[in-house]
Amino acid sequence: MDSNDNEYDQPLSKREKLLRIKSKAKEVKMVVLSQVHDSSSSKKETARVTRINGLFPNTVNPVVFSAPMLGTANGRLAAEVSLGGGFGFIPGGYNFSPPSPSSGVPSPSAPDHLAQLSNELTVARKLLGLQEATLTPLPVGVGFILCHDSTATHFIERVIPVLQDHSPQAVWLFAPRVEDVAGGVIKEIIERLHDNGFVVFYQVGNVKGVREAIRDGADVVVAQGTDAGGHQYVRGAGTMSFLREAVEVVKRENIEREKKGEGGVMVVGAGGVVDGWGVVGALALGAEAVVMGTRFIMATEATTPDFRRELIAKTEDGALSTFKHTVMDDIQGSTIWPEVYDGRAIVGDSVEDHLRGVPAEENIRLFKEAAEKGETSRMITWAGSGVGLVNKVQPAGEIVREVREEALQRIKELQTLF
Repeated sequence: MDSNDNEYDQPLSKREKLLRIKSKAKEVKMVVLSQVHDSSSSKKETARVTRINGLFPNTVNPVVFSAPMLGTANGRLAAEVSLGGGFGFIPGGYNFSPPSPSSGVPSPSAPDHLAQLSNELTVARKLLGLQEATLTPLPVGVGFILCHDSTATHFIERVIPVLQDHSPQAVWLFAPRVEDVAGGVIKEIIERLHDNGFVVFYQVGNVKGVREAIRDGADVVVAQGTDAGGHQYVRGAGTMSFLREAVEVVKRENIEREKKGEGGVMVVGAGGVVDGWGVVGALALGAEAVVMGTRFIMATEATTPDFRRELIAKTEDGALSTFKHTVMDDIQGSTIWPEVYDGRAIVGDSVEDHLRGVPAEENIRLFKEAAEKGETSRMITWAGSGVGLVNKVQPAGEIVREVREEALQRIKELQTLF
């Protein structure tokens, strides 16, 4: 037992817990920044401490978060992003059901996402050099998809203990069922996460979602425009217009909170950001940091099949080469997503057939036949509209540093215009 373990026995307010995270996170900064390559330039890049830096002291401005992409992101990727001065998220999945009493393991149709998460968090702690510092919070986050029915019945009892065991600094929530939002399930989950000292990110795709995230207690609103790859709101807007309005809504809310002596909510931008130019655009619209997903699908550490890397690398013109719809889930038999969500993917043979009017049943049959033969032309590859700018495989830390340097250079160039 650590000599100061007994301090955790005392009851703490939510605010005190968050302050304790910041204090403990200083230890993380010393450990992690000592491993960041080119630390001298990192110090020069950090002009001032922002609210994001205050919560996550390992980060270097402008801050890049890697998205918790299920099936693609992992503990190694998240750790390398954080070592590069960004902040990485690990996917925690959507199935929180307990194992079957008879077998002790979930059925094939109900993967044990929490066991996988625990393994990935252990990997991240080791890579970050914190395996012996078990009381030190990990400078990574965990993302959960909330549209499975086990969210209401098992999230608190099964997820919270895993998070307590591994101590990631942040938790990212996305895609709750309408009834769970209306019924207070998500609000209770956020309260319990705050009780345990976690910073809560809440991904939304329209202003209605922004207001729900604020009402239910989110610390950081992830404003995801429809330029994003993967799953998102059916009724959303492009990143430029939505992010700007989301920032304005949060700004007004923060004015009221300041009057009450309460802390403010932060906004990070997501959707179509793949390089430093996109980062500068999001910052100009009022975001305090950005999230990138598609760019990290190409990270060396990502769990990405070679055929998807090759497809992304050769894809151009995201406006024509990607498609946003629910049909991709229908084709591959994904049934967890409520009707308010769809997704953006690269146009392949399955999507082409859909656009040509091939009946759904026939499209599904062709998809299954191709999968059985090991053919990939009909597979679904999620990617954002910025995919045409993503054409090389790189280590995750290198991506973070390159994007940051591009953003800083672009900012300098813009200054010469005025």
